[in-house]
Amino acid sequence: MTFSIVARDEATGRLGVATATHAYGVGPVANFARAGVGAIATQSFVEISYGPKGLDLLELGIAPDKALAGLLSADPDREIRQVAFVDSAGATAHHTGSRCVPSRGSVVEGTAIAVGNMLDNDRVLPAMSDAFGSAEGDFAERLIAALEAGERAGGDVRGRMSASLRVVAAEPAAHPWEGTLYDLRVDVDPDPLKALRTSLRMSEAYTVFFESVFAPGLVTGMEPVVGDALEDALAGLRRTQGVLGQDLEPTVWQGVLLLRAGHAERGCELLARAVAARPQFSRFIDGLAQIGTISMTSDQILRTAGR
Repeated sequence: MTFSIVARDEATGRLGVATATHAYGVGPVANFARAGVGAIATQSFVEISYGPKGLDLLELGIAPDKALAGLLSADPDREIRQVAFVDSAGATAHHTGSRCVPSRGSVVEGTAIAVGNMLDNDRVLPAMSDAFGSAEGDFAERLIAALEAGERAGGDVRGRMSASLRVVAAEPAAHPWEGTLYDLRVDVDPDPLKALRTSLRMSEAYTVFFESVFAPGLVTGMEPVVGDALEDALAGLRRTQGVLGQDLEPTVWQGVLLLRAGHAERGCELLARAVAARPQFSRFIDGLAQIGTISMTSDQILRTAGR
């Protein structure tokens, strides 16, 4: 009921899986990846346990073909399953059961596998494989490009509803909450791949945003950030603002950082601009003043800016 691309990025070693389907909420059901270990897609009449169990086996150093064979041997319904593995070295394994609904199959190219079932036609998977190999952009963008190519070639014969993307780091994570670079899900949407690409763009923007605001000490430290560290943070927030457009929260945080660094005129002007666009920001600014993050209230800021 799905088409997926499972791959290791040969340039960075990152591991990822991306999926699209005419079914609700495909991400938690079909996509599994663990930093420095591998990525797995499990689909057709899905058995979710292939994901976590498969990753556990890969983490023990068992090769993908042996890991998958072991799981299949214990599954009496293996002929309705479709599964694809890739490990941290780029080794792959895949299975399409004889009772998976046509059009079905897999295409392997290097360290990437395109797999699908219930597809509109036999061109879907080659189109995905070709697109992944030729697309520009980083690894996550190439995974989405593969899904888009599959959709253009016919996609799921039943239509479209949800899509997901999961990318993890090349190296094992020290803690379970680390190592995931993207975990994006569109559970229901008339154009889930368009929504997934929008989500990727926003995720990239907010990664910069969080690094520019929530890095230790930038806003929470007792001493203000100045010099190159300040300029780097401001540049990151300007880039985020360029993506978010009319949402002026990055501009607010630029103003906050500038106020904390003693650049009152520049900081007040940015904050006043944000309040003019969204008056509710004044309450947020007053909250920051109340807890001591900045030393000026919204009224003081507006007067300083001549508003």
